[in-house]
Formats: sequence, structure tokens, C-alpha cells
Amino acid sequence: MFKGLLSVFLALVAVTSIMAKSEKTAVKQEKRVPQTLSRGWGDQLIWAQTYEEALFWARSRNKPLMVIFHLDDCPHSQALKKAFAKDKEIQRLADEHFILLNLVYETTDKHLFPDGQYVPRILFVDPSMTVRADISGPYSNRKYAYEPSDMKLLRNNMERAKTFLKTEL
Repeated sequence: MFKGLLSVFLALVAVTSIMAKSEKTAVKQEKRVPQTLSRGWGDQLIWAQTYEEALFWARSRNKPLMVIFHLDDCPHSQALKKAFAKDKEIQRLADEHFILLNLVYETTDKHLFPDGQYVPRILFVDPSMTVRADISGPYSNRKYAYEPSDMKLLRNNMERAKTFLKTEL
């Protein structure tokens, strides 16, 4: 009787072992979308993880920093993100000439909210760590806000941030 129970036990162990292996291979075969720092703003672009890291990169690479404040559940942020990611010229300019950071939280640097804490907003910081308050969007009540229809102005402001870098530093 003991041999019979031992045989049944070993058979159960073998079956569960085979089933566990097949479940593990099923998990490995499943494709997962990696979580990136882009959060959908441009997956092919290189994004800084923190404000401090972005400032270091801007200074060491002598490139302006573009800081995008947004929220994942904000419809205005989602619309701007879609327009930003679709615009090939903005993506090219961002890739070649800017250090990029997108934040879903506020920083403690009061210079990054010169006219209030709202989303979405985009600010530029030059390599000397000066927030470029003079480069703003089209709205007087939310100076650094952009909407999907403002992509041409955003491109122009990116060119301005790039140009000021060359002429002022």
C-alpha cells in the first residue's frame, strides 16, 4: 500500500511540475509593452528621469531643456500629447536639439510655475539653468499652455529656445 501511495504522489508531482513549466513559458511568450519615461510623448526620444538629471544633461551637453507638465487623466494633456507625438518636426527638433523631461507631478522649483500650477504646460530652461519665461504660449491667462492647434507656435518656440542658446551663451 505504501508503494502505491508513493507512486501516486510521484505521479502528481510530475504532472504539476510539467503544468508549471508550461505556464512559465506562456508568460515569457506574452509581449509586454515596456514602461518608458516618454509616457507617450515620443517613445523614440530620450527622456530624463528627474528634474535634477535633466538640468545636469542640459548643462553638460549644452542643450536647452524642455519640461512638459501634464497629468495622465487630463483630457487636455492627452490631446496635447497626441499632437506632440504625431508632429514629425517637433519630434525631430526634440530629438536633435533638446533635453526632454515630462512630469506628472510638480517640482519644488518655484521658477517652473511662474504663473501657476496648471497642466498641460511647457517651459524651456537654458543650459545656464535659467527658466526662459519669455518663451510662452498664446494664452495670457495660462502663459505656458499649448493646445493641439498650437503645434506651429510650439515649433517656433522650440526654434527660439535653440536660437537663444546660440546667441546668448
